[in-house]
Amino acid sequence: MARPPGHGPGFEVRRQKIIDTAAELFARQGYAATSVNDLGREVGLAKGALYYYIVSKENLLIEIQSRVMVPLLRRARQITELDETPLVRLRLLSESLLTIIFHRLDHIWVYEHDYRNLSGDELDRLLGQRAEFEGLVSGLLAEAADETAVRTSHTRLATLQFLNLHNHTYQWVRTDGPWGPALLSREYCDTLFRGFGASDSALDAAEERAETFKRERPDLPLDPEAEWAPVTVGG
Repeated sequence: MARPPGHGPGFEVRRQKIIDTAAELFARQGYAATSVNDLGREVGLAKGALYYYIVSKENLLIEIQSRVMVPLLRRARQITELDETPLVRLRLLSESLLTIIFHRLDHIWVYEHDYRNLSGDELDRLLGQRAEFEGLVSGLLAEAADETAVRTSHTRLATLQFLNLHNHTYQWVRTDGPWGPALLSREYCDTLFRGFGASDSALDAAEERAETFKRERPDLPLDPEAEWAPVTVGG
């Protein structure tokens, strides 16, 4: 949501904290079971004062979804356009996806479970964003197959395997545990690429180049806190 005219940075800081709290509540209780009064009690604001910041409950859901998809799609587009092999780009895309999952666990839970509570144009927009991300993954897998880096005659099935392995991580990962996004991505891609028939030499080369690239370009994979910016609802 764009900042209303006349509101300073303090307003935006407070609003972002309210969105954080809403994500925690929705993840814990479910979107449908969480009322605006529940959120107001949690952040210490009366209902009327809360609407000053959030506009509507559905708007909070839009904001939470956007915090996932806006930075993820931005970075995915950048990665797919890199002058690197498909396996390297898939590896970087994998780590970017896992990074945002790792740093936005509450948001990802809401993203996966509550998106159907959106309606109209907002639901269509989210579904379009999801389809675009899937298309980027499919495109890279198709490139890898064309270059014989992997062997798969079912790109759609390979895409679902890639997404399913990553997308359920939020259900069990611990942010204070031993497995961070880089390690998980390395292991996931090793499992996937070997399953798709990639050679040991291709895997080693992709991992080595991905690590070199990350040192040369520390802005990739994404930092969701740095990448996310408020989205204009309906824009």
